[in-house]
Formats: sequence, C-alpha cells, structure tokens
Amino acid sequence: MVDSNSYSFEADFAIPQSGGNHHLTDLYDLRVKKDSVIAYLPYFGVAHLAPMPASEDGGIKFTSTNFNYKRRELKKGGWEITIKPKDNNISDWRDVQQMVLNISPDGFASLVVISSNRDPISFTGELASKN
Repeated sequence: MVDSNSYSFEADFAIPQSGGNHHLTDLYDLRVKKDSVIAYLPYFGVAHLAPMPASEDGGIKFTSTNFNYKRRELKKGGWEITIKPKDNNISDWRDVQQMVLNISPDGFASLVVISSNRDPISFTGELASKN
C-alpha cells in the first residue's frame, strides 16, 4: 500500500499536546493517493485561532492536491512519510503545515499533525487499503 501511494490511515486514539488521550469511536482518517491528500480528523487542544463559536467546522478537515510527499524507509522496517500541503494559508485557523506518518512493518501507525495556529496533535491507528 505504501509503495503504491494509495492508502488510508484510520485513527483510533487522539493524543493532544496537553490533556488526556481520546479514544475515537467514529471513523476518522487520512487518505493518501498519488494526486491528493484528504484529512478528516478531530482536534483536541489549544487553538490560537479558532472557528466562529457556533461553527460546526472544527477538526482537521481538508483536501489538498498540491503537496510535497516524502517517503523514507526505516532501517528496522516500516516507513516515515512526511506530507507538506503547499496550498496552506497561515492566516486560516485550519492551516496544516506538516503531517508525519510513521508506519510499522505490520501496519500500525502514528500520525503527528503540525499546524500554524493550533498546538500539535498526534494520532495512533493503522493502515487500511480502502481509499
């Protein structure tokens, strides 16, 4: 799946920089294809810019077709994937600067999301072939 650049990371835990872990009961994922990256993830943590109070548009939700993708095979097996969206807007509270996905040889993974206007957040989960 990693070699084909077509896979999904399905998150089961969210780990904010401060506060406790959150077990995720709904389907949250990061879908990676050769021509797009689609994120549908929750956010827990400190936001330095945030949506309007009545907005239901929270979380880490975006589609990008303009991004840098770097894959590095690890010495003990697995991969480190770095994704940097180029169509970011630092003045937008949803802006994501970088995502780093570490994948073990057996498909378990962790994802770190670094944003301009929110504290970093990590997720754990596993890879799935569906896209």
